[in-house]
Amino acid sequence: MRSLISILDLSVEEIDQLVNTGLDIIENPAKYAHKCEGKKLATLFFEPSTRTRLSFEAAMYELGGHVIGFSDAGSSSASKGESVSDTVRVVSNYADIIAMRHPKEGAPLVASMKSTVPIINAGDGGHNHPTQTLADLLTIRREKGTFGNITVGFCGDLKFGRTVHSLIDALTRYKGVKIVLISPDELKLPGYMKDALDKMDNITYVETTSLENAMPELDILYMTRVQKERFFNEADYIRLKDSYILTPDKLENAKSDMCILHPLPRVNEISVAVDDDPRACYFKQVFNGKIIRMALIMKLLGIE
Repeated sequence: MRSLISILDLSVEEIDQLVNTGLDIIENPAKYAHKCEGKKLATLFFEPSTRTRLSFEAAMYELGGHVIGFSDAGSSSASKGESVSDTVRVVSNYADIIAMRHPKEGAPLVASMKSTVPIINAGDGGHNHPTQTLADLLTIRREKGTFGNITVGFCGDLKFGRTVHSLIDALTRYKGVKIVLISPDELKLPGYMKDALDKMDNITYVETTSLENAMPELDILYMTRVQKERFFNEADYIRLKDSYILTPDKLENAKSDMCILHPLPRVNEISVAVDDDPRACYFKQVFNGKIIRMALIMKLLGIE
């Protein structure tokens, strides 16, 4: 039995295999309509979510399976003080696989040690969000055809952004990737991640506070929101929340085939005027997220 807690739990070969399965699901959806018949997915969401939870549910239904679970810790026995370990040991008796989101870093890892069925980390605090990363990778593959030899700009909250951390971890496995880190000083990528990047010879990175200066060289622009829920101090949040807002005029110097990604939800960091730009790929990302979760559920359940 295998769980997915971090994107680094998957080898490059396994990521490529999942992406290829995803591409096949898009081409041949009928082939997969009964793959998980008789199987149950439990969604344990101790933190609010729209896309990730519904995406997992849609993925399981499209595979012919069933879904049980909760979308709010307040409606679970966690509100009575039940531990994550106990919740997971109980739910393991009801489901074949569990998707879990939790505000505490490391909670899905603890859960995976107690569970008798595979656990998928659907986001743990500011730590990891591996299935969003798989959705990002499927989108990059569909838009760019490759993961290597590209320049990727990450803009906004690089300190607390778990989607940023997971995608950087994934891209470090490929050759010729250049990473441009665009953020205010207070929201820079954590030092431990930069230390790890410094030791790698297949990847280079630069830091800047200017989105406009970075724009012309980017193949991918990964926008993120400044996350209010990760701040201890509302004044800091208010000061930083509008640091980077992507508008059509800021795209004038961008490559004509640049790909704009965003893990969503957005607040105001991408103007709605950008939505009709052919480079805007964030709603395609949502579709790709459902597809790659179908591929992952099958893989962890051992279904060919």
